Amino acid sequence: MSQHNLKTLVEVLNDLKEQGYTADFDYREGKLVTLGNTDSSFDPDGVTIKEEFRFEGETNPADSSILYAIETADHTKGTLVDSYGADTHTDLEDFLKKANDQTNQ
Repeated sequence: MSQHNLKTLVEVLNDLKEQGYTADFDYREGKLVTLGNTDSSFDPDGVTIKEEFRFEGETNPADSSILYAIETADHTKGTLVDSYGADTHTDLEDFLKKANDQTNQ
């Protein structure tokens, strides 16, 4: 898991956009999809997690989130934000466990 030097989620998103992570991803019906381009969808084997960042909710634990920097098999680079804790999206969590995770390599 990468350090974000106490930056906010928005600041880290902006840093990643400067590094080429310009696509926005969402998880729908068992696939990772590129928002704005519904023709692009990926199974876990077509997804590589390059970095992940955790953000703690300072005043409300429900504000905790994880930001993933992702590259897909077609070399699309983008980000995906998910909550964690009690609000974790378990289907997405299972999907990402099957993806190629380079954050610990």
